[in-house]
Amino acid sequence: MKSLPACLEKMISEGYTDDFKATEDGLKSLRTDKIYQPEEVKINNFFRFEGPSSPDDMSILYVIETNDGVKGTLVDAFGTYADEDVNNFILAVDRIQKKVVKEE
Repeated sequence: MKSLPACLEKMISEGYTDDFKATEDGLKSLRTDKIYQPEEVKINNFFRFEGPSSPDDMSILYVIETNDGVKGTLVDAFGTYADEDVNNFILAVDRIQKKVVKEE
């Protein structure tokens, strides 16, 4: 994908129609106002974009599915201007998904 708008359009066509916002309380669906915790979320994919004229135009698109079947996207700046709430939430999801259960 060459641009954020093109990628968003493709994700919407694939059923990722909700928009999410990271808050101190968790990941909020902008459609329903429901708040999800990191253990209720799976990041199916992500895409990074850099503007053609400036590294300040960097952004990242997270493709998300919740445990109750809601599919949507979360957009954040990448690098210096990244949102701390987004970063903290994504790190928590990443730690949960990488957890390895030891066999006894």
